[in-house]
Amino acid sequence: MLSYCNNASLRKAARRLGKLYDAVLEPSGLKATQFSLLTQIYDLGNPTMAEFAKSLLMDLSAMRHSLGPLIRDGLVLLRGDAKDRRVKRVVLTGAGVAKFKEAMQLWRKAQGRFEKAFGSARAAKLRSELKLLTSKGFEDAF
Repeated sequence: MLSYCNNASLRKAARRLGKLYDAVLEPSGLKATQFSLLTQIYDLGNPTMAEFAKSLLMDLSAMRHSLGPLIRDGLVLLRGDAKDRRVKRVVLTGAGVAKFKEAMQLWRKAQGRFEKAFGSARAAKLRSELKLLTSKGFEDAF
């Protein structure tokens, strides 16, 4: 029965892929999930907690929990917004930017290995399909 379940199949594939990326990222000391968080913060440029959580389709408490190790390790900090101190912004520290750049080199290796094994065209199609699954339009249709 589980072989027909889209959710179970996708989660199983995500676990496999996560392990493969984790192995390549290991020298940086980051897990693939942590690298994804650093990447999103870097790309968004000091987002608010709400913006950050929304961009990753996470709730605020899960987001705060996921950021914990990065905050503990001095890679990320939460800073009050200049205009509204109640709003917290997620900020990469200098060490966080350096760790992101270090891990980015390893991520490129992992990404290249994936594309070689899976095929570049199939990988692009997969990303396109996954983007659809995470869209508001799909959520509304479901």
